[in-house]
Amino acid sequence: MTKNLSNKIILMILLLAFSKILFFVTADAIAQSLDLATGKSEQPVEVTSDNGIEWQRGNQVMIATGNAKASRGTSHIEADTLRAYYKKNKKGGSGLSRLDAVGQVIITSPTQRITGETGVYDLEQAIIVVTGKKVTLISGKDKISATQQMEYYEKKEMAIARENASVLHDGKLLRANTLVAFFSKDKNSKSQVYRVQAFENVRLVTKTESIWANKGIYDVISGIVNLNGDVRISRDGNQLNGDHATINLNTGISKLLSAPVTASPKSSSRKKKRVRGYLVPKTK
Repeated sequence: MTKNLSNKIILMILLLAFSKILFFVTADAIAQSLDLATGKSEQPVEVTSDNGIEWQRGNQVMIATGNAKASRGTSHIEADTLRAYYKKNKKGGSGLSRLDAVGQVIITSPTQRITGETGVYDLEQAIIVVTGKKVTLISGKDKISATQQMEYYEKKEMAIARENASVLHDGKLLRANTLVAFFSKDKNSKSQVYRVQAFENVRLVTKTESIWANKGIYDVISGIVNLNGDVRISRDGNQLNGDHATINLNTGISKLLSAPVTASPKSSSRKKKRVRGYLVPKTK
């Protein structure tokens, strides 16, 4: 009998001994579970590992170590170690409330993939938090990265990338301290990013331009990026400075604007900042 088979037998014994509901997500949990895969209330969460599974009844936690994996339907959470926490529900039974993943975390569905060093999947709040020096979320052709933390909110279909965050879409790269990405389903029911909000140290990089700003909103479908605050556009050694910019990534047309006219508090005169450009003539 192989080691993997022995672990599965141990798991079945634990299930029979401590009640078969341990690996079933309750109807309440299903309503809040990760929507990266479909599932039914009676569908079990299967946990497997290479080095064994430990059940701590007093702590209501099950620990799987060594290439551990938790699966329900087409959703999977893999890590060196998995801890599954249970709690009493209103009906008097027990339900899976949280999954903690430690070491080489990989969370997948048919449409998305999240990787990092550690992760917490809160089934009750329907929120996944993955941390690490490099965390990534791949959704279709889009890739979102960060160097601190990635949060995924199931109900809002939204992800937040924190610290040195970036999103790559069709060769266009948007960077910022914090990025907030919103998802929708395409005509093939595949998840895709349709809107990104960027905050602090925003930088947009295309094949021909580098653009800086304090904050911005990227409409992925239309290809239009609206940037605000200390906007600088650099291209071929030339630079344009302004307060607001509208960039159409599909047409390559950029429009730079100054701040709205404001009245001086000490006088009735109205002042308006001017858009500035620094153009470098080509040398023969």
